[in-house]
Amino acid sequence: MAEETASVPAEPSVLAVFAHPDDESLSAGGVLARHAAAGARTAVVTATWAEGTHRAAELAEALRLLGAGRPRLLGFADARVPESAPGEARLCDAPLDEAVRRLVAHIREFRPRIVLTHDAYGGLTGHPDHVHTHRVTVLATRAAGLDGLYPGTGEPWQPRALHLATHPHSAVTALADVIGARKAVHSTPDEEVTAAVDVTPWLETKVAAVLAHRSEVERGAVPALVAGLPRHVQERVLGTEWYIRQETVPPAVAVRESTLTG
Repeated sequence: MAEETASVPAEPSVLAVFAHPDDESLSAGGVLARHAAAGARTAVVTATWAEGTHRAAELAEALRLLGAGRPRLLGFADARVPESAPGEARLCDAPLDEAVRRLVAHIREFRPRIVLTHDAYGGLTGHPDHVHTHRVTVLATRAAGLDGLYPGTGEPWQPRALHLATHPHSAVTALADVIGARKAVHSTPDEEVTAAVDVTPWLETKVAAVLAHRSEVERGAVPALVAGLPRHVQERVLGTEWYIRQETVPPAVAVRESTLTG
């Protein structure tokens, strides 16, 4: 995409913000790998877990595979694993303004064109950390462009759009056939989905990044399920990524072409 102004990087750039290590690979691993392969700048901010923990080390390996650089950690604790960030508040308990401030600093430092995060439901599971990460990201994406907010976190920068990782209603049946019934499944009306991205050319990289979260494989979480699926089923479950686009700038200056689909 052509450079719009002197302050906008010429190449596309994507910053993904997700709640836990492995969310980035499961929800957006294909899009991140696709953009990195095309020479784009990509990065991931993870809201929970701290440096020095085993899951932070696994995240570093997953991001290496995806071409998404070093881990960027907000440093809050997982809602269900207090030891994930010793001495820090759980993400859902932390002051909202502090969580937004930490994320604004990353947005202003990386200066992305687009930001990816969980949808308002928190994805299929509705995990409270996912839902809260959505809230924090929506606020931070707008606040990052406002001069006078969060001094000391860098020069203002306004991403062009926010893309929410989601699942359309029509995909849930196929997913349920593979992953089985869940206590809660949250999906989006098909007509609200603005991008369905075929990531099968990058599926091998995506799956490898999911499996880099070894502790989740060992404890039988979703990465373990992925590990046990044959290739054709992995394509069915992970070969498409869906997003809802939300503009973050006035229509007169918004980038109207989707940087996700072409």
